[in-house]
Amino acid sequence: MKKILYTLLLFSTISISAQGKRFFENGEVQLKNPVEKINLRFESNLPFVKVSINGKIYNFLFDSGAPTVISHAIYDELELKKKYKRSVKDSNEKTQEQIFTELPEMLVDNLTFKKVGAIVLDLNSAELGCLKVDGILGANQMAKLFWRVNYTENSLEATRDLTLFDLKDYKTILPFDPKPQKTPVVKTRLFDKEIDLTFDTGFSGRIEVTEEKFNIKKTSRAVETYGTRSIGAFGAAKPVKGYIFRVDSMKLGNTIFQNELISTSASDLIGNEFTKDFSFILDWKNNKVYFKPIKTIAPKLETFGFSYRFIDAKPVVAFVFQEENFPLKIGDSIISINNINLENLNKDSACQYMINRIEKNQSNIDIKIKRDGKILDFKMERKEYLK
Repeated sequence: MKKILYTLLLFSTISISAQGKRFFENGEVQLKNPVEKINLRFESNLPFVKVSINGKIYNFLFDSGAPTVISHAIYDELELKKKYKRSVKDSNEKTQEQIFTELPEMLVDNLTFKKVGAIVLDLNSAELGCLKVDGILGANQMAKLFWRVNYTENSLEATRDLTLFDLKDYKTILPFDPKPQKTPVVKTRLFDKEIDLTFDTGFSGRIEVTEEKFNIKKTSRAVETYGTRSIGAFGAAKPVKGYIFRVDSMKLGNTIFQNELISTSASDLIGNEFTKDFSFILDWKNNKVYFKPIKTIAPKLETFGFSYRFIDAKPVVAFVFQEENFPLKIGDSIISINNINLENLNKDSACQYMINRIEKNQSNIDIKIKRDGKILDFKMERKEYLK
């Protein structure tokens, strides 16, 4: 059964000004075959591909929510030249000035990309370093081809000719407007408000909207939350009050989805927890995403009611449901879960537990925490909310 993720590795939705539009139009791609099959690895609700640059293999995120990105290590190794510096905003509205450069060549299996514009970012900070990402294959590269994606089968295909992808069963169609860096934006309405959802394969969650789009008076099915839900390119979001809620219906493109689960956050996004139930085709020529359903099970909200981050290799409660008598609080230091000691971890072991959560697939857990110098033990049960 489908579950909502609570530590959302929100990696993308990097935005730029319209000044960078021409920069991200540049570049070309060559194919050896009419349809190219690309390596794809779907882990932690995120899609990764192996790319080759100057004969060296790197791990890139396949991310429609961001432009192409390379690490400082790649930039330095290739001795690339700076085109210019511009301010870049991540999904949590944090802004930093970054180098814009041009990547001479990148191989993705039998695809050869040349002279692609890229942003240089630090990809080793905080939780992002655990993913061991060297860069992003971004929307400006994707827009040069048609892509068919199926996370369930770890399948990714690319072509220049859309007719080589049979659209017969792809009956759900989402028109989109591309941003200057080609990121797709899908329009919808919620509580009588227009919403622009970034179609973001670099977002591990389901559907999120900014809090001003939510109206507590128009739904009786909502859970109040508090804490940090997301990690952006420049760090974690600040802890805030939020909601997870269910809507009776939500129209996306030509299809109405029933009993959809949505969360409030810093950005308006549609991500992999939603799209992994489909095979989908990305089409920048006609500005559409085509969907063929793989699963039709309604989303369920099953959780222990909290999540935690690793700060300096120490697990700390970062997000909780605002329930009466809920035992955990923001800032609690976690000593152990199910008698697995989480104290004195190094960077590698902290990353291991961050990606492979002890509580995953568990119905009950014993958790030991430290709060105000006191050691406290709690037994917690996974519950279903918003049935």
